[in-house]
Parts: sequence; structure tokens; C-alpha cells
Amino acid sequence: MRLSQNIGPGFLLAGAAIGVSHLVQSTRAGAEYGWVLIFALLIACISKYPFLMMGPKYTAATGKNLIEGYKSLGKFQYYTYIGITVGTMFIILAAVTLVTGGLAAYFFPLGISLSIWCLILLCICFGILLFGRYNTLDKGMKIIITLLTLLTFFAVVIAAVKIESAPYAVEIPSLTTASSIAFIVAFMGWMPIPIDASIWHSIWTKEKSILTGKATTADDTMWDFNIGYVAASVIGILFFMLGVLVMFGNGLEFSKSSVTFSAQLIDLYAQTLGNWTENFIAFAAFITMFSTTLSVADAYPRVISEIISIEKAVTKKQKFNIYLICLFLVSSFAFGIIHFGSNQFTVLVDFATGLSFLAAPFLAWFNYQLFQQKNIPKDFKFNKAFKIFSIVCLVGLVVFNFVYLWTVFFL
Repeated sequence: MRLSQNIGPGFLLAGAAIGVSHLVQSTRAGAEYGWVLIFALLIACISKYPFLMMGPKYTAATGKNLIEGYKSLGKFQYYTYIGITVGTMFIILAAVTLVTGGLAAYFFPLGISLSIWCLILLCICFGILLFGRYNTLDKGMKIIITLLTLLTFFAVVIAAVKIESAPYAVEIPSLTTASSIAFIVAFMGWMPIPIDASIWHSIWTKEKSILTGKATTADDTMWDFNIGYVAASVIGILFFMLGVLVMFGNGLEFSKSSVTFSAQLIDLYAQTLGNWTENFIAFAAFITMFSTTLSVADAYPRVISEIISIEKAVTKKQKFNIYLICLFLVSSFAFGIIHFGSNQFTVLVDFATGLSFLAAPFLAWFNYQLFQQKNIPKDFKFNKAFKIFSIVCLVGLVVFNFVYLWTVFFL
């Protein structure tokens, strides 16, 4: 019972993770490159693990979220994070909402434009977060992620059984071209989730502690995080496998329109697995993206309200009002981006994921620094082996960033 009560923020993390990175990027990677990019997927999941885990663990250790931690590190860390957040939050919410809107337009063919669908979805998210607050988000994600895992696994099993052999004769695109490197970086940027989600997780962990009225232990924190992170990683692999099994070698070029892309994706599944699976796949894809949109719509306003409350003492009611104002403003700006960029959704997704990838080494280093502070209790400190593992992962993130920048400016 105790474990069940403390599991929650990990599911929110998985809900935020399982979305564009999985449905769009992971499926595209498998469809366009076959099995060869499985290494990039695994490297991304492994290299981000220690730094994403540090978010909830820091909060459990100190009672503070990562934003408060960055403030204690110094102005550079604190204001760099604020800059990264402000520079990415609108386009990230726009990207995930745009994909969700495309799926809604396909799954519910009511003749409503993509922009209107996105507006409806943002309003639904606003209503859920306004009336349900954290508790509804927490319980809803447990149901959605469990259902999604079962649905996706079932789809992969069907594909693996029905398709007798993979089209190994199909020519795999070169991995050394500028376009391939750019896509690989974009693919890894959100796989399974950007590192700035560690801040969201730390805030959700603090909210969970307030809700339950007790502090979260080190063991509970690790159980919760690992369940959510492993779920997000495994489902990413499953979507990648679907891309390989169903789409690789098809020869179809993906559309830059969100609605058309959704139709292409679901039609290919239906053609290969049988028409009876069309609604099944569409539903799985839609709940995937809606869970992401809901989580991201909650995360950024919560982050901004935390920043404001750090700078200026506010009451609990004032903080929630600030959260609602930020929710409205972030959603409004995201909708503006959607309205003017809906026909270039794959470009928008690649740009958003690329930004997250560039920000990753900075946030990873900041998180690592926090655990070198003296206020971390002994039970929460890392052993020497984990410190070495973290440094190796950090070096890997830096190297990949240099490769990406070299590709952009010199190739």
C-alpha cells in the first residue's frame, strides 16, 4: 500500500515522455533507417538516466525542487535554466499539441480544422488542470500509461507474428550525411524525454509529498522513477519496432502535415496488420499524445509559478492563480505557433527536439553539481561507480552536441 501511494510522479514523467519522441520520432527512425538506429535509442535512454533520476531524488533528499537547487548553485545555473525554459516551452507545447490535434482530426472526422482541434485539446487540458489539479493528473496517468503499454505491446506482437521476415535488402540511408546526423540528434533529443523534465519530476515529487502529507524516502523515489522511466524507454523501443516491422522499406515519404502524417501512420498499420486494427492503433496513438499534451501543459506553468514564488513570497492561493495565468499564456502562445506553423509539423518537431538536445549537457551538469553539495543526506549520496557512470554519460552528451554543431555549421 505504501509503495502504491508513493508511485505517481514517475507515471507523470512517462506520460510526458511518451508522445512526439515515441509516436513520431521513434516510428520515423525505425521506418526510415530500420534496425540500425536502435543504438541511438539505447544510448539516449542510458545517457539521460542518471540526470533525470537526480530530479526527484534531490527533492526527496532536501525537500526542495531543482529550481530552488539551481538558485543555490549560483546565478549562472539559475538564469541559464530560466533562459532554456522560456526559449523552448512554447514551441515544445505547440509541437506535442499539433501531433495530438492531427490524431484527433483523424480519429474523430468531424470536419473540424486542425487549429480548432488543437484549441479544443488545450481547453480540455486547461479544464482538467483547473478542476482536478495534481490529484486528477496523478491518477489519470497511472491508467493511461498502463493501458498504453498493453496496447503497444499487443500491436508489436501482432506485427512480429504477421511479418515473416524484415526487408533486409532495402538500402539503409547513410548515417554520415548532414540530414541523417540532424535527424539522429533530433531523435535522441526527446528519447525518452528531454533532461529538463527532471525539473518537472522534482516539482511533481514535491506536490506528491504535500498531497500525502509525508516525505518520500530514497527507496520510494527510486521505485517511482524507475517504473516511469523504464516504461517510457520500453514503449519507445516498441514504437521503434513497429516502425521497422510495419514501415521500413515501404518507400512512402512522410508528409509535413500533422493530419496527413497521422493518416499515413495509421493506414500503414491497418494495411499490414489488418483493417480491424485501424481504430485500435488510432486510439493508442491518440491517448499517447493526449497524455503528453496534458503533462507538458501542466509542467511549464508549474515551473514558471515556482520561479516566481522563489523570487517573491506568495501564498498558496496566489501561487495557484499564477499557475493558471501561466497556463493560459503558455497555451495561448503555443496555439499561435500552431496556427502559423501547422503545415510544417515535422520541421517544428525536429527543431524543438534539437533545442532540447543542445540544452541537455547544461542541465545534466547542473543536476550533477547539486549532488556534490554538503546538504545532501548520506542515504541519498551516490557511490563512486555511479559518479563515474554519470560523468561518462555527461561526456557523451557533450560529444554528441559538438557533432551536431559541426554538422550544422560545417557540413
